Amino acid sequence: QVQLVESGGGLVQAGGSLRLSCAASGTIFSINAMAWYRQAPGKQRELVAAITSGGSTNYADSVKGRFTISRDNTKNTVYLQMNSLKPEDTAVYYCNANVRDSTTWRNNNYWGQGTQVTVSS
Repeated sequence: QVQLVESGGGLVQAGGSLRLSCAASGTIFSINAMAWYRQAPGKQRELVAAITSGGSTNYADSVKGRFTISRDNTKNTVYLQMNSLKPEDTAVYYCNANVRDSTTWRNNNYWGQGTQVTVSS
């Protein structure tokens, strides 16, 4: 089994910054893509940013130029640096990882428990 544990959420004023972290642990052979999603109240979960094992990234248009996704493959950890935060960034942020399991050799998709980010105006 694989677990994803997120940290770094909180309350921040508009224009401020937060850094989210997500550490994967368990029966990991390798991690393929990692990503951050978010879900605001009453809205569908949406992709915020993703990063491949090789470091290629893509972002939602709404966060381009403000958010940066990165990963440390030695620590099985993905980060999301969020700058110039806006009230509309308020949501629960979820980490996602596609992992090759070291016991089954299958690729499975895993989710973290979510971390709340609240941006006040």
